[in-house]
Amino acid sequence: MGKEEQDNPEQKRKKVLYTSLVQQIVDGWALGKPPLQSTGKPSGYYRLTNYLMEYILHNNILPEGIHPMPEGRDRNNNLEPSFLVDFDSIIGDISLPD
Repeated sequence: MGKEEQDNPEQKRKKVLYTSLVQQIVDGWALGKPPLQSTGKPSGYYRLTNYLMEYILHNNILPEGIHPMPEGRDRNNNLEPSFLVDFDSIIGDISLPD
């Protein structure tokens, strides 16, 4: 998301509106996955959180189907591999609030 979009009051409002929904979805994805000692969250948790929020803000819908999460770097600059996320299975019947 570009600087202009970040400063957009409507984008800020939507981000606040969607934050708990995104957290609910990602927390559901995280169930049963081993947590990292450094964060207490599974590898990819924050990448998925950011990806999902950006996707919703950009498209105004929840993602469907399987999406690849890009490679990332942890706080120690270690490479974290890409992984696939099946949004149909983790979103279920959840919908965006108005």
